Amino acid sequence: MKPTLFVLAAGMGSRYGGLKQLDGLGPNGETIMDYSVFDAMRAGFGKIVFVIRKSFEDDFRSKILSKYENHIPVELVFQDIMDLPAGFKCPEERTKPWGTNHAVLMGKSVIKEPFAVINADDFYGRDSFAVLGKFLSEIKEGSKNDYCMVGFRVGNTLSESGTVARGICSTDDNRLLQTVVERTEIMRVDGPVCYKDEEGKWVAVDDNTPVSMNMWGFTPDYFDYSTEYFIEFLKENIEKPKAEYYIPLMVNKLITEGTATVKVLDTTSKWFGVTYAADRQGVVDKIQQLIDAGEYPNKLF
Repeated sequence: MKPTLFVLAAGMGSRYGGLKQLDGLGPNGETIMDYSVFDAMRAGFGKIVFVIRKSFEDDFRSKILSKYENHIPVELVFQDIMDLPAGFKCPEERTKPWGTNHAVLMGKSVIKEPFAVINADDFYGRDSFAVLGKFLSEIKEGSKNDYCMVGFRVGNTLSESGTVARGICSTDDNRLLQTVVERTEIMRVDGPVCYKDEEGKWVAVDDNTPVSMNMWGFTPDYFDYSTEYFIEFLKENIEKPKAEYYIPLMVNKLITEGTATVKVLDTTSKWFGVTYAADRQGVVDKIQQLIDAGEYPNKLF
């Protein structure tokens, strides 16, 4: 069974200043998502599922989904802050979405095969999809609890326009994930890559330190664990207006309990994205460089 690519596209880019998921950055108006879909198709993925907000469904269908007709099956699911388990009601003052793992839960009804999760606004690169597609396509039918994460080398994931947030990973000798610690400010400081710790001090890390770019591989049992744990999360956090149910929160729980393992897959791909509006031209230039090098055709679809 071919794996599915699940694209998280429900967020509004607050720092970027608009719906960056719909911004045309390629020479023929291609979005970053278009490149992810193209890379996924040549890596052996068989279906694409997007999670978006209902409010921009029409725009999304006309600008994005229409491109993929006759290329690969596509489905849409919707994230809504009101979509909570029985017995819970969203507080009236809540405006923030419930986080990435809540978005993942929206795919439960349409994904029955091994699947990858990615962000819509990150350019992950060809090699990362190749290693992820290989892992997922080799999973035996009915397999559970053996997941993966593409571990980008932190030095390949920085922005020239400011700090970035990354999940810094630690692994054991078998490259199984041990922890993911979210660091909200990472940049080069006088040469080395550094993150700002809880005391406001810059801490240097090696350029090849693996970081999570929200590029995961799961089997459908992950939905069941996520459903159960979301109830526990809400019991503790429903009155906290900024609390979010993140994928690393769920993954850390499964690893700590010994329920699941997560293989960290190394990739040579260099991440880039539009974290800030000032990043846009740099992304356009990098895409053109990849086209000139033969990595992508001038027109994808």
